[in-house]
Amino acid sequence: MELSVNELRELVAALSQSDIAELTLKSANFELVLRKQGAVTATAGVMVNPPGAEVSLPAPELVAPVPEVSQSTAQSAAPAAPPGKASDLVAVSSPMVGTFYRSPAPDEPPFVNIGDRIAPGQAVCIIEAMKLMNELEAEVSGEIVEILVENAQPVEFGQTLMWVKPG
Repeated sequence: MELSVNELRELVAALSQSDIAELTLKSANFELVLRKQGAVTATAGVMVNPPGAEVSLPAPELVAPVPEVSQSTAQSAAPAAPPGKASDLVAVSSPMVGTFYRSPAPDEPPFVNIGDRIAPGQAVCIIEAMKLMNELEAEVSGEIVEILVENAQPVEFGQTLMWVKPG
């Protein structure tokens, strides 16, 4: 496994924007550990001897600053109405990391469109995670005002998927 500097930067950036605390990638001659603790530390080692031989190599370190997220910051990051939107809108957020789908199958119509009325318990989309299709149900009744995510787009935990005007 080979990683370019740009790929390593992308991994560090993705980790800093997620709620994952540690990521480990291993192959026969490569090991990468990324850990959040106020900073992300990546170490890499290269195997120069065949498996079974005991060799200890010093691992170079790459340190990139990651903003710490305190309890109050995490609470204030809860979805609020977007700028320029009425504050009475309710966010429909992703409960997990996965892939967003607007319809139950590619040849079927979307669960909801802008302007549709929804009721609690009504399916509004699917989030695919680890090959499992998870229907996301509405928690409020109201009208879909905006859909923020394109079909088949990856989504993060807590990402706002759509805005609903309750009522």
